[in-house]
Amino acid sequence: MLLAIDSGNTNVVFAIYDGDDRRGEWRSATNANRTADEYAVWLSQLMGLSGLTRDDIDAAIIASVVPKADHPLRSLCRQYFSCEPVLIGAPGVDLGIRVLVDNPAEVGADRLVNTVGARTRFPGPLIIIDFGTATTFDVVDGDGNYFGGVIAPGINLSLEALDAAAAKLPRVAIERPAKVIGRGTVSAMQSGIFWGYVGLIEGLVERIRDEFGAEMTVIATGGLAPLFADATPAIEHLDSDLTLRGLLAIHRRNAGP
Repeated sequence: MLLAIDSGNTNVVFAIYDGDDRRGEWRSATNANRTADEYAVWLSQLMGLSGLTRDDIDAAIIASVVPKADHPLRSLCRQYFSCEPVLIGAPGVDLGIRVLVDNPAEVGADRLVNTVGARTRFPGPLIIIDFGTATTFDVVDGDGNYFGGVIAPGINLSLEALDAAAAKLPRVAIERPAKVIGRGTVSAMQSGIFWGYVGLIEGLVERIRDEFGAEMTVIATGGLAPLFADATPAIEHLDSDLTLRGLLAIHRRNAGP
């Protein structure tokens, strides 16, 4: 079985695949100081609840945007699962796509994996919107290659900045307000966050399409994607498993005989 690890700025997701069948998925808050031993204790207990053991794992793949977390995650795979993980971005790892930007090394592993995952289901060109710590818009050309993108502050980051900088404004939950015009501070803040991001999505999708010069399929992924996917026709597909699907495809491409 394959252990797929997606290490993001906010959460680390662990998923186990038996072929195409996902046998388990768990997430932990990102902590770059967590050791391989701590990961192993936590993950082994959760695997046990799903009827899995460490001996079931014979391969692993890691996508990480937190460099300090790379070593403990690789050590986890080596020491506790007895396998050498495929690390996205490491020399010799074949993604099956070209990265058509000025400095390919700058592109986050998650964005490249999303590109691979998206092209397994959707014909290009594509716009992938990932609602993570940052809200990213990634462009995939008609041949399935990574073409470039846009990075905007994530929704939670915007709320934290507002809370930190404005003493009289409360911390609010991210919800879809019934009306755009708020009749109180909380409803006004919720409207600004929610409908403001809808405006961001619609505006950037339109500008990207105009600049690219072609019709493009728009896919949303990430934790808050379901909240926004129903709020605007600019988002055509919701795919919460995009990153994990990309990891599975990349592992198959790089697996030995």
